[in-house]
Formats: sequence, structure tokens, C-alpha cells
Amino acid sequence: MQAFTSPVAACERRATEDRPEPVKFLPVPRPQKAALQSGNTLGTGIDFALVVLVFVGVGALLDRAIGTWPWCTVTLVVLAFVGQFAKLYYRYTATMEQLEAERRERAASTSKGRTAEVAS
Repeated sequence: MQAFTSPVAACERRATEDRPEPVKFLPVPRPQKAALQSGNTLGTGIDFALVVLVFVGVGALLDRAIGTWPWCTVTLVVLAFVGQFAKLYYRYTATMEQLEAERRERAASTSKGRTAEVAS
């Protein structure tokens, strides 16, 4: 014989059995290295903008003092952009060379481990 269960308890049990898992809206945790990289990128963007703004200000002051509006401003802004892009290029190139060297070291150590396993 079955034990008597109240209709309310049966309803609650059925409701919990049929209920899907709750959806989690928490972000997927990123590795620490990725978080640091996004901070570096943000800093680079702010650096780029601030350098250009400083050069605009200095150029505007020079133009006002000399009376050559807008030639000093335009010249200094172009120099700021060229300098910032050169800095970005050299920083990117150095980072890629470092990552390639790390990748080659990992590949060499992995192939040495495989060679040692095959030799034994």
C-alpha cells in the first residue's frame, strides 16, 4: 500500500521535479592575463588621446603667440599622430616577438619531451 500524501505536497514535489535548472547570468571568469591585457589597451588609448590633446593645446598657444593660426596646431597634431602610431607599431612588434619566442620555447620543450619518450 502507498502512504497517503497530501495533494499540496504532491504538487510541490511535481513542481520541483519539472523545474529546469536556474539560468545563471554571471559572466564567465576571464583569465587574469586577459584582464590585464584589457587594462593595457585602455591605458594605451587614453595615452594616445591625451598626447594628441596636449599637442593641440601647445600648437594653439604657439599659433596665438606667433599669429600663424592654424599652422603650428596642424603640424603638431600630425607629429603627435605619427609619433603615437610609431610607438604603437614598435610596442606591438616587440610584444609579438616576445610571444613568438615563448611559443618556440614551448614547442622545443614539447618536442624534446617527445624525443626522450621515443628514445626510451
